[in-house]
Amino acid sequence: MRILHTADWHLGKIVHYVHMTDDQRHALNEFIKIVNEVQPDAIIIAGDLYDRSIPPKQAVELLNDTLTTLIKDFNVPVLAISGNHDSPDRLQFGQELFRRQGLYLDTKLKADRQPVTLKDEYGPVHFHLIPYVEPVEVAYVFEDSSIKSHQEAAVKLIEDINERFSMEERHVWIGHAFLAGGMESESEERLSMIGGSPYVDAHLFHDFSYVALGHLHQPQRITKDYIRYSGSLLKYSFSEAGHKKSVTIVDMDEDGNCTIEKKPILAARDFEIVEGYFDELLQGDAPKHPENYLHIRLLDDGQLVDPMGKLRKVYPNILHLERKRTGGANAYQDLEKVKERQKRSHDELFASFYEDIKGDPMPDHRKALVDQVIQALKDKERGQ
Repeated sequence: MRILHTADWHLGKIVHYVHMTDDQRHALNEFIKIVNEVQPDAIIIAGDLYDRSIPPKQAVELLNDTLTTLIKDFNVPVLAISGNHDSPDRLQFGQELFRRQGLYLDTKLKADRQPVTLKDEYGPVHFHLIPYVEPVEVAYVFEDSSIKSHQEAAVKLIEDINERFSMEERHVWIGHAFLAGGMESESEERLSMIGGSPYVDAHLFHDFSYVALGHLHQPQRITKDYIRYSGSLLKYSFSEAGHKKSVTIVDMDEDGNCTIEKKPILAARDFEIVEGYFDELLQGDAPKHPENYLHIRLLDDGQLVDPMGKLRKVYPNILHLERKRTGGANAYQDLEKVKERQKRSHDELFASFYEDIKGDPMPDHRKALVDQVIQALKDKERGQ
């Protein structure tokens, strides 16, 4: 069986105030060309179809056009799940009707859920569609209040599969999670750590023939070749400038052994970090392509008049412009501060901001109010 694995389309994404819909449309056209070339037996989309719970109209139209093409023109089953950016309630609209057309989209966890079973010349392959869920949702479905972390939730879900199905057959896990050891980028939203760690141990999945993951935006394997993130459709931050975006082709034999190949997704405009002196940059040959999305670091020391305006006449898609700091203890200390801040939770960042402004630590009663607001915003973003 040939499987095409993709994830993290994030349709409706805005990067540095730029709507990425045109770039996403180009990338999905490239994706459809790959579908036509490789002729898969199934397509997996492992979560984060949209970038937010209420996507813009253009993003909804783009997803509708793409799925319609895949189902009607290629007649290939599409197996998709909701990610942490998606609204489970909105995505599940028309779910049963779509299944009859070959679109299997799971957004809510059920205790008695059944896999999607497809067959090839060697027999059945069972696809377990596990949407992104908080540990509390798993605890509720299985009536087990001891489940507090994403790891404990994954253990319970896999135990349930092992109890109800024969793992001697071929099984594929489709999930949206953060496996320990995975490489992050700045464009990924941190998963909830309420009540426990967001990380899941990859060794839990040893009984599966293939594990198709979404959430981390860099294509990568985790401990084994058959446990993989396909990566995002496009680059969505300059921390991904060095990534090579792709989709994953999986050829599974009769014993469940997988041969893996990555097919590159060619973007209309790449993300690129460029360093140089202002006068040299104005010559126009600094980046690989002048239409690329650029993060420019100026090496000049002196005063410059309207550098952004002048540079944008040469490079229209500059998204960020900064002066490069010189080396030394201060620069190193600033970098360490940035790294430290990136590890903080939302409430810790707000508490630090409060102390910087007020000069005193945030009182406990104010911390409680901030925690309530942050949780309410998270719930609203997920459409709960």
